[in-house]
Amino acid sequence: MIKIYHNPRCSKSRQGLSILEASGKEFEIIKYLEKELTSKELLSIISKLGIKPMDLIRKNEAIWKSEYKGKTLSDQEIIEAMLKHPKLIERPIVINEDKATIGRPPENILNII
Repeated sequence: MIKIYHNPRCSKSRQGLSILEASGKEFEIIKYLEKELTSKELLSIISKLGIKPMDLIRKNEAIWKSEYKGKTLSDQEIIEAMLKHPKLIERPIVINEDKATIGRPPENILNII
């Protein structure tokens, strides 16, 4: 089943959701700001995306700028920051079995559905 990690307040996330709705395929919406991700889930997402944890960070978020910017952080510390502050996680993320993409731009989603 396709999953979208979604933030309804984000325009790109809403656009990504619209792409999934238009596809006619079945999918699950995970509002990751309401239901906290586990470390295992986040590690799985990062692995499927094939990126470093830092590449999943929203570097313009105020919390990143105030608490983390300019610091040398290990991958584990970056993951812990995302678990503590899920707003730091790029969105939307769409997963289709073993494939995943960040929907920025939202059209990236078309490549995995």
